[in-house]
Amino acid sequence: MKVLKMLGLMLMVAAVLVAGCTTPESAEATPTPTQTPEVKTIVETAQDAGSFTTLLAAVDAAGLTETLSGEGPFTVFAPTDDAFEALPEGTVAALLEDPEGNLKDILLYHVVSGNLLATDVISQPDAMTLLGKRIRFDTTDGVIVEGANVITTDIICSNGVIHVIDAVMLPKGNIVETAVSDGRFTTLVAAVQAADLATTLADETKDLTVFAPTDDAFKALPEGTVDALLKEPGGQLTQILLYHVADGRYMAADVVAMDTLETLQGSALTVDTADGVVVDGATVIITDVECSNGVIHVIDAVMIPPEA
Repeated sequence: MKVLKMLGLMLMVAAVLVAGCTTPESAEATPTPTQTPEVKTIVETAQDAGSFTTLLAAVDAAGLTETLSGEGPFTVFAPTDDAFEALPEGTVAALLEDPEGNLKDILLYHVVSGNLLATDVISQPDAMTLLGKRIRFDTTDGVIVEGANVITTDIICSNGVIHVIDAVMLPKGNIVETAVSDGRFTTLVAAVQAADLATTLADETKDLTVFAPTDDAFKALPEGTVDALLKEPGGQLTQILLYHVADGRYMAADVVAMDTLETLQGSALTVDTADGVVVDGATVIITDVECSNGVIHVIDAVMIPPEA
């Protein structure tokens, strides 16, 4: 009996000791909520970065701040302050004097609709910008967009993404715009317009290669030939012009690797590289004039298709 009483007393003491050793720390601690960083808009993110002051001033002057603060999403290839400083002296000041003109076009050329992450950029050849002209991606050595190196990628914003670039990209003209501004293709441009092919050659969604005869090349045709062709632009003139155009963007390096090249007219051009580059009897005198929708190679003669 005494043994039982002694055993009971020992159990009570043990229980008291265990209860006394229990502290608040032994209870499960309540975790402190982690504060999620606020994701800001493209404009706010650029402001916080501190390296886009010129870009932001230009965006504001061109009336695009509200757009790039809006819902989006947008992908912005953002030139740094150093990129703007690398432009010829006086360029930025001149652009800011006419913010609704070239400045706005240049800025829209840096913006693509949608979220285009770095993985998307390296997996596609180009993207259409808000200007309506494409920018082309080159991933042979890093990531280059229209000559500008991408130095930082995937800065995520609430309304899109920013990729930082080290140069300001300047929009190229399309094939028609380039030919007009050059000044050596007045007869070609007049013929293209007469044959109602200007829209085709200005299409920003296409890639075309044009072998462009100079004014001197047209002057070398027999007297009266151009006038006769212009009198019936929907006939032989159209066939001759289409014979100078190939579907696709073929740079000089591509052309010299070919024996023939199919044209929009339906016949193939012959390529001879035995002495320079000669295409269907016309010598290529200037190569790789890049346009927003293809490339121009300048030739010294007008090529006549076999059926003409």
